[in-house]
Amino acid sequence: MEFTNHCRCICFALILVLGAWSFQAAARSLQDDSMYERHEQWMSRYGRVYQDVNEQEMRYKIFKDNVAYIEASNNAANKPYKLGINQFADLTNEEFKAQRNKFKGHMCSTSITSFKYENVTAVPSTVDWRKKGAVTPIKDQGQCGCCWAFSAVAAMEGITKLSTGKLVSLSEQELVDCDTSGVDQGCEGGLMDNAFQFIQQNKGLTTETNYPYKGVDGTCNSKGESNAAATINGYEDVPANSENSLLKAVANQPVSVAIDAGGSDFQFYSSGVFTGTCGTQLDHGVTAVGYGSSDDGTKYWLVKNSWGTQWGEEGYIRMQRDVDANEGLCGIAMEASYPTA
Repeated sequence: MEFTNHCRCICFALILVLGAWSFQAAARSLQDDSMYERHEQWMSRYGRVYQDVNEQEMRYKIFKDNVAYIEASNNAANKPYKLGINQFADLTNEEFKAQRNKFKGHMCSTSITSFKYENVTAVPSTVDWRKKGAVTPIKDQGQCGCCWAFSAVAAMEGITKLSTGKLVSLSEQELVDCDTSGVDQGCEGGLMDNAFQFIQQNKGLTTETNYPYKGVDGTCNSKGESNAAATINGYEDVPANSENSLLKAVANQPVSVAIDAGGSDFQFYSSGVFTGTCGTQLDHGVTAVGYGSSDDGTKYWLVKNSWGTQWGEEGYIRMQRDVDANEGLCGIAMEASYPTA
């Protein structure tokens, strides 16, 4: 009798264990099904098509890992920014950086020959050059690593509006195709200062309409290039590692800045004031188009990016300002410059 009861206990325990395993397996299966469905919906939303089943399975696994990272980050307490499942969700961080971040940094000069805002003593508490009509709509560089061209063009569009009263969308593709004799090498990367030098020597830049963006390296169209729609007299560097100097410059015009945008939090940034972990390995060119303070008093830079409107706050990011490090968050104060009219 005791033996029979013992067997019954063992059998019951086995049934419980097997039942638990079955339940966990079913739960995992449901989670997988749900994630597969999310990936399918994401593919549809962003028009993603893979070449075969193997590639789709590989991208699904990357997508799944990224979603887990994004959700864990968003569930963390006291983060003033959120991440989102954007168009980069099926890319590893290494792939993302290789596609988008091709700024070619240079050694910061310790001797500034000219900084025309040096003696500015009073600046507004908040500036948004979009509201003053000095910023064109968000653009998308695609898979061409020419962030440097978009940064330089956005700064030039700003100074052109301020000096002429007209906001004109200018051509990044002209820089990609024609500014290739030095450091700047189209989709393989470049530097904003060199772009300004080229524009000055070339006696201007043509319009986006006249020389539209293709997102690939092309042959210089000399006919389109010769039809300049805007000019600059030169450019100046903002004194390095000084957010205060950068503030003076941005108070007066949109400014090209370089940042370390290689982290996963930057890849998936969605909203809020970005305070994320980043270094000073400058790899991306963007444009500071304002500054301000959030509702909780956190000071920020308003930065225009070139990854389309589905990234960040409709293409923009607010990055924490006045941090302890001299170089600013993500190195934003290390290599800033602006064109002069």
